[in-house]
Amino acid sequence: MDERLRAVVCAVACAAALVAATDPAEAQQRVRWKLASSYASTLDVLGQNILRFIDNIKVMSDGNFEIRFHEPGALVPALEVFDAVSKGSVEMSYSSPGFHAGRIPHLVFFASVPFGPNVNEYVAWIQHGGGYELYDRELAKHNIKGFQCGIVIAESSGWFRKEIKSLEDLKGLKMRFFGLGAKVMQKFGVNTQLLAAGDIYPALERGVIDATEFSYPSLDKNLGFYQIAKHNYFPGWHQQASFVDVIINLDAWNKLPKSYQKMIEVACNDANLWLMGAGEARQGDALAFFKQQGVQIHQWPREFLDAFKAAWEKVAEEEAAADPRFKEIWEHYKAFRAKYAAWREIGYLK
Repeated sequence: MDERLRAVVCAVACAAALVAATDPAEAQQRVRWKLASSYASTLDVLGQNILRFIDNIKVMSDGNFEIRFHEPGALVPALEVFDAVSKGSVEMSYSSPGFHAGRIPHLVFFASVPFGPNVNEYVAWIQHGGGYELYDRELAKHNIKGFQCGIVIAESSGWFRKEIKSLEDLKGLKMRFFGLGAKVMQKFGVNTQLLAAGDIYPALERGVIDATEFSYPSLDKNLGFYQIAKHNYFPGWHQQASFVDVIINLDAWNKLPKSYQKMIEVACNDANLWLMGAGEARQGDALAFFKQQGVQIHQWPREFLDAFKAAWEKVAEEEAAADPRFKEIWEHYKAFRAKYAAWREIGYLK
C-alpha cells in the first residue's frame, strides 16, 4: 500500500472512531423551534421582552438552541396559538392565559384577577404558594408546558370617547375588555369583546367599539388610542398585576435536554423581573405625553370602584358555581390571600 493510500485509510479510520466515540446526547444539542406570538415584537416593553428572552436562550446555548419568532398572524392568528401549541403545529407561543379564556376559563387566574394582588403577592402565590402547580396541571391536560414569562404592571382600566359620569353611562357601550374583568363590565350593560392588540385601533377608529382597555400607559401610547379616545381611567381594577407566559408543546418539551429546559426556566425568571422593571420606569413619561395631547386622566370615584368590586364578587360566585375547576382555583387563591394578609397589613406602608 503506497503512502497516499495509507494516509487516506488512516484518516477514514480516525473519523469513524471519532463518530463512534461521540456521545449521542451531544449530537442532539442543536435545536430549532418556531414561536407563534400573540404579541407583536413592536409593542412597548412587552414585545422587546420576548425578543430578549429568545436572545438569552441563544446566548446561553452557544447558538445551539434557536427559537424563531413569528409575528401574530404570520403562522397562527394571535388568539389561536393555544390549539397550535397543543397540537404541535408550533413548538412554542408567547401569549397570555387570558387569551384562552373562551377555551379554558379557569386559566385566567394565571393572567390577572380583578381587585387582585400587587406584583409581590401575585408572584408569591404562583411561584411559592401552590398556584404554579395548578397552572401546570391544567396545561398538561392539553399537552402543554407553561411558564410565566413576564410580569405586567398595573394597567389603565379604559379609554373612552366621552367622560363617564355615572354607571348608567356604561350601558350599551361596545368595549374591548380582557379576562374576568369583561364579565364584570357586562354586569353594567357593556357589550364586551376580546381583540388582539393589532386589531384594537382599527376597531376603535371605525366605531366597531366605543372604548377599550389594553395595558399600561406607555404601551397604550404605542397603540395610539389617545388619538381617538381622550378620557383615560385609572386604576386598572381588573389588572393590578398580570402575567404573560410562554407555552410549549409538551412532547417537544420532553424531548429537550435538561440543560435547555433549565435555560427556558431561567430566561423566563429573568423576563419576569426585566418586564416589570422596564414597565415601571416608563409610565411617568407616558402620562406626561398624554396630557400634552389633551387626554384627560381620570380616577374612578370610590362609588364606581365599590360597584365594580361588588359585581366582581358576584361574577366569581357564578363562575365557581358553574365550573368546579374554577371553584378549586378560586378557593386556593383566596386561602393564600387570607394567610398573606397578616404580612401585607404590617409589612408595607399604606
